[in-house]
Amino acid sequence: MTDSKYNVLFICTGNSARSIFAESILRSEGGDRFNVYSAGTKPYSELNPFAIEVLRAKGHDVNILRAKNVNEFIGSDAPRFDFVFTVCDRAANEECPAWQGQPISGHWGMPDPVKAEGSDAEKSLAFQHAYGTLKNRIRAFAALPFEQLDRISLQKAVDDLAREH
Repeated sequence: MTDSKYNVLFICTGNSARSIFAESILRSEGGDRFNVYSAGTKPYSELNPFAIEVLRAKGHDVNILRAKNVNEFIGSDAPRFDFVFTVCDRAANEECPAWQGQPISGHWGMPDPVKAEGSDAEKSLAFQHAYGTLKNRIRAFAALPFEQLDRISLQKAVDDLAREH
């Protein structure tokens, strides 16, 4: 890894909850060490109201968030990513673009809180759980000694975070 500021992309199918959580959390946890983006593989998506409420309650700036498609990050004017993470199983199994520069990739799949059923309290709990799981992984990711690790070691660390957190 060469730059001191790393470009990170989180992908999910809808870019409505999990990837938006990840974007917000790393922006908060990583300080100015990361440029953080998120996107969905579906042609169109909207931010989930439960997700926005969780982020707002946790103190994140939700005004800067919007649902985006991966196609926004393809082409000569797109950022060159150092890390690309999928945060849902469906996106991990879809055909994603070939990212320039061969970024380190990780799959941090977790259940979709949008599909939670039951009362509003039960749905909220599913969103809180997804947020907490991502926060643990991202906090550990942001704490990695990037400058001291080679590409193979960073890939192993990213893979280990999926199993440990």
